[in-house]
Amino acid sequence: MSANHTLIKQILLDLDGTLADTAQDLVFTLNTLLKNEGRRPLPFEQARAQVSHGANALIELGFGDALPANKFKQLTAQFLEIYQNHLTHKTVLFPGMATLLDTLETRNQRWGVVTNKPSWLTNPLMEELGLAHRAACIVSGDTVENKKPHPQPLLHACKLMGVSADECLYVGDAKRDIEAGQRAGMKTLAARFGYIDDGDDPATWGADGMIEHADEILVWQQRFNQI
Repeated sequence: MSANHTLIKQILLDLDGTLADTAQDLVFTLNTLLKNEGRRPLPFEQARAQVSHGANALIELGFGDALPANKFKQLTAQFLEIYQNHLTHKTVLFPGMATLLDTLETRNQRWGVVTNKPSWLTNPLMEELGLAHRAACIVSGDTVENKKPHPQPLLHACKLMGVSADECLYVGDAKRDIEAGQRAGMKTLAARFGYIDDGDDPATWGADGMIEHADEILVWQQRFNQI
């Protein structure tokens, strides 16, 4: 390790599909909306792959992309209302995430969340998971002007924690996560256990590494710090 090598001490995580497995509640929301509109529910696995892309992507998946703008807006409002009432009915942390957070805190290393989910959904979700007061920062899709893949949310997280970007590792399950991390000047990991569509290939995203389980994050952190 060179004398001027910066150690990675802070871990930043995407929310849906990386920190928390929110798919069951989001797919339930979509299928409830489909039933309300007289349509057939979608198979869980088909809808799961779109969860990281948010409500709009799920509505397009369920109803097609040719909806009139006013109908799309109406369905979006109904979707969000249903979801707000089912935020954590079946949402849990991904396997290994609870241990990861405990380990980081034991080592006096901080962690935070950077998500495109709006704050009025992110904050209560983090509260209900018991994580709101443990996270060093929570940056939502409306916290700053731009969303990922713009680097601004990640740079804002750095500002909140009082650290530089090269002290941070960002983990996400979508190409925009990796792009945002790279543009911010962070090391990045692609979470292959997240919500990845069959047409997506994380190997092409340019991440510094790929993981199949949360416990690999600490392994990669150590590896980066030994370079």
